[in-house]
Formats: sequence, structure tokens, C-alpha cells
Amino acid sequence: MPLFGNKKNPLKRQDWRDSLAWHIVWPALLALAYILLTGLVDGGVGVAPAQAFAQPLYLFANALPGLLVAMLLLMLTGRAMLSFGLAFLLQTALYAVNRLKIANLSAPLMPQDFGMVGQLRNGGLHLLGGYLPSSPWPYLATLAGIAVIIGIWKWEPALFHRRTYGRRMVASVVVLGVLGTLLAGVPGWAHMYNGKRLWMEPWSATGTADHSGLVSSLVMFHLDQARQQHKKGDPQAAMQLLAQTNQQLREHMAPDSRAAQGEQPDIVVIQSESFFDPSIVKGYENSDLTPNLHRLAAEGSSGPLHVPTFGGGTIRTEFEVLTGLSLRYFNSMQFPYLQMSNKVVPSMVRTLRSHGYETVAIHGNDPTFWNRNTAFQAIGFDRFVSQSSFPKNAPMDGKYMADSAMTDEIIHQLKDSGPPQFLFAISIEAHGPYDVNPADIAERDTITVPDGIDGKTRTETQNYLYHIRHADQELGRLADTLAKRDRPTLLLFYGDHLPGLTDMYRKAGFVDGKDMLSQAGTWLLVNPRNPGKPERQDMASWMLPGKLLERAGIHDDAYFALTQVLAPQLASLTHDPNAPRDAHDASEDGLDQGMKNVALLRMKGKLDPLLPKGGGLPNDAVASHDPNALERVATGAKQ
Repeated sequence: MPLFGNKKNPLKRQDWRDSLAWHIVWPALLALAYILLTGLVDGGVGVAPAQAFAQPLYLFANALPGLLVAMLLLMLTGRAMLSFGLAFLLQTALYAVNRLKIANLSAPLMPQDFGMVGQLRNGGLHLLGGYLPSSPWPYLATLAGIAVIIGIWKWEPALFHRRTYGRRMVASVVVLGVLGTLLAGVPGWAHMYNGKRLWMEPWSATGTADHSGLVSSLVMFHLDQARQQHKKGDPQAAMQLLAQTNQQLREHMAPDSRAAQGEQPDIVVIQSESFFDPSIVKGYENSDLTPNLHRLAAEGSSGPLHVPTFGGGTIRTEFEVLTGLSLRYFNSMQFPYLQMSNKVVPSMVRTLRSHGYETVAIHGNDPTFWNRNTAFQAIGFDRFVSQSSFPKNAPMDGKYMADSAMTDEIIHQLKDSGPPQFLFAISIEAHGPYDVNPADIAERDTITVPDGIDGKTRTETQNYLYHIRHADQELGRLADTLAKRDRPTLLLFYGDHLPGLTDMYRKAGFVDGKDMLSQAGTWLLVNPRNPGKPERQDMASWMLPGKLLERAGIHDDAYFALTQVLAPQLASLTHDPNAPRDAHDASEDGLDQGMKNVALLRMKGKLDPLLPKGGGLPNDAVASHDPNALERVATGAKQ
């Protein structure tokens, strides 16, 4: 018997599910359930189901992208429960990934994180797979969800007749178009997704997600970054800063007579994975887990290093060190190597090449991960020595190549003759996660941890400290080797970010009482062959190249000299995007805005006509630039 009546009287036995009211009410009920369940899974205070009457827009906006996906599936399949169920399962997977990131990095997902999907085949799966939960329950829950979806697909009757297929396809194109505009960041969506209708803290993804929901947070930051991409530097504001700092610029760009008389030094830079001085953590105040760092700090320059990331995102710090550009001024650039469109990027590497240096990058990992192989060409490296160029028997420790192997490769690459060399080495031994046993478990177990740290957190803390003790040992070995060379060598050593030991930080706390996201790392600059007097200075990662170039006797790049002029005022403004904001005065704001315009012009290749030149600057150096330069740069900046 036909389900919806018979040929003689099609309305006589019409199923109530075939009525127009049911076609409207049933999807509406599922949509309402979807909105409330999304708020429940989200867990944010602003989108909890209890807020449905107080601020319904918050719940609706947070669920809207998922609702569009569900509507698209409904038009394509004609099955309501299947469509909403599948959309909700996909959204739940998004929330699961978000919880993993929060657990390891103490920060929610951001739009640029989705760029990591393309890195999974470039060594990313090996690195990121280590952060997946070891418990079987999440995987069993995923399988159960898939089984439910299959059951619904098999037994749920279609909501629509087959004869509506054409109209449903038209509707699906419309829904797909609407969803496409949202994913593309069309500005019109900002009428709903903005800080006036919802809650947005541009400086805090955590605060935004907690109040507006994860999905709304992703959409708002996506729209904001789309706007940021079109921002241009203001040449007039840049000139104002250059004029304001003219006297200090002249002093920093004055040739160093002592450096001119000597041989150009080789330069070795070590970016040490997750390295920091544990003495800033309560319970380690009086410890000396990094004796070589402390020994060398007494012979050169060192201090706290403010970096733009926490627990991960190595290339953010790396980009700042190599280019001298602060990512604070490029809000849309979360992962710079994946987002750079410039074939030529201004950098310390290019400045050194212009002074005759051979420039080499060294990293014992897949060269395509983080797109380094392409990015390093744009930044100006002559060669990139990656994992395949290391000896096949290079030692491993834990999950990654040992720091000792990197030190061996650095020593191998250094030459005693020929042009000066710049070696930029990136370690990986101390990379998380820290639940993998190291090569020497007995050594690991001798490491003490603060009171109250036990279980898994204790083991992870010991594993991490085991690896950075090795990093410190290799720092000492390399410095001792460089001290014996015939050629002078500058050694710059720094940590890219603090490790993601969030549970340990919460339990132990920091000596200064501040949040984990606000903590600074450490940096060291020393000439092992000619030790100097100790100098301590707060620096940001984007200021290190200017410091290094000055020490190498290179003073003719006005941009890097400017970073040294502003270092005392602006260093502490660099931090993880989710760190609490500290109060600062209006003078810092003015300098910061001026430097932002300088950096934007620098990245676009529009700054050089405005900069004073090296070689002994007259008092009116800034004022004596080409009078037509400002007009040309202003015109170019608008293009």
C-alpha cells in the first residue's frame, strides 16, 4: 500500500509526515536542538543553553555555520536527521580538536590553524599526531557517532518527494553560495559577527571564544583578518617616527671603528626548541638546570626574550628573528611561512648576504614542514641543510633528532677560510609532546620536580627538563669549540617559546606571579673567543637581528638600527596573542603605531626611499632624503 495514500483518493490516507506543516516544523525543531546542543558542547559562558532567552543571537550566530552545512546536506539528501546529525558530528570533531589545542597550548583554534591541514603530508602528521589522546574512549565515541549516522541513513525515511529534486538542487546552490561567502570572509557578514552585536576581544581569542562561542570567534577573527590584509602603511606616519628618532638613529648607524679594523666574524644562531630558564618557575628559583647558559651570560649580552607565541608556533618567533618584523603588526599572519606571498622578503639574511656572507639554514627535520624550503628562499638563504643531509646514523633522543647531531652538523659546516658564514640552526630534540620516553630513562628519573607535581605531569616535566639539559650541554660544547677557532665567531642562542607544560605551570606557578602566556623566554649573545662584560637587556624576538648586526659591525641598515632605538620602550609589548594585556603609556602607543607603519611599508618593499643611509649620518639625514620619495611611496602604498 502506498505510504502517502492511493491513486483513487491520495488525501484519504495521507501520512501526517507528508504535510507542509511537518516539512517546516520537523527541520525547525532539529535546528533548535542543534543550536542548544552546540552551546552545550561549546561550553562558553555566553552561548550556554541557559542564555537562550537573555542573548539568543549569541547562540544562533555560533551555530549558524553548522546550520548552513546541515541545510545543504538536507537539500542534497532529503533526510533531516541524517543531515543535522552529520553536521553536528563534524562540528563536534572541530570542538574536540579545539580542546586538544587548549590542553596543550592554552589557546583556542584560530582561522589560520586550518592551514595546518596542508602540512600533514609534510611531516606534520608525525609531529602533530603525538598530541592525539592516548585513551581509547575518544576514538570509541567517534566510531559510535559514525555508527549512529549510518543507522539514521539506513532507516530514516526521506522528508521530501523525489519530484522535488530539481527545486532542492536549486536551493542547495543558494545555501552553498551563502556558506561560501561566509568562508570567503565577505565583509557583509560583519554586520552580524562583530564586537557590538557579539563579544569580541581582538587581543584575546580565549576571551572571545568564551563569550561568543568558538565558531563565532573563528568567524569574527576570519573577517577581521580579511580586513587586515588590505591595510597599508602610512608613509607620513613612518616619516614622523624617523624624524622623531633621528638623533638615536645616527648614533646606532655610526660606523664602529673597532669592527672596521677587524675581520668579519662568522655568525652562528641557535633557535633552541622550547628552551627557557626553569628558574622562573616556583620550585626552581635556586636551581641551576642550565649552567652553560648562566656561565656564558656572564661573558656577553642576555636577558628575557619576549616572543609572539606560547607552547608552539615556532615559525612565528623564527620569522621575527630572521626578518626583524613584529607579527603584532600583521594580525592576519598567524603562520607566516604558510601565508607569505612575497617572493623576496626583507631580512637579516639578505643584509648579511649584501656584506659578503654565505647564509645557511640547518634543521634536522622535513624541509617542507612549515613550508620552510620555500620560505627560506624568499628570506634569502643560500642553502638549507635539512634532515636528509644529516648522517644516516645521526642520534635520536625521544621522538626527534638529538641536539648533539645538530651541533655536529654546525661544526661540520663551519669553514676556516673563504667568505664569512651565517649559520642559522633550528633544534628539535625538546619538541613536545613530552609523554615520549627519552633515550636515557635513568637520567630522566634523577630530575627533581616542584612539590605537588605528580603522575603524568611529573613525567612530562622530567622529560622536558631532560631535553633542555641536553640543549644547555650542547650550547656549552658549541661555545667551547667556537672559542678555539682561528676565526672570530658570534653566537646567538635563544628559545623560540615556552613548552606547553600547562598543567605544571598551573600547579607550580611562576616566581613573578604572572600568567603562563605572559612569561618571557631567554636570549644570549656572546663572542666565545673574546668574552666581554655581562649586559642584561629585555628584548623582543624581532629586535634580535638588529642587536646581532650591530655586534657584527654592520650599521648600514636603518631599519634594523631603528629596532634598537625602540627596544627599551617596545620589547615587552610582544607576547602570545592570548596573553593578558598590560597597561602602557601613551608615548609607547605613539611609538608602536609609528613602528607599525614602518613595518607595513618594509614588508611591501616601500620603506627604503624613506630611510637614511649608513656611512656616517649628518644631523639632517632624515630630512635630506629624496624630496619626491614620500609622494612615490604614498602612491605605491595605495596600490
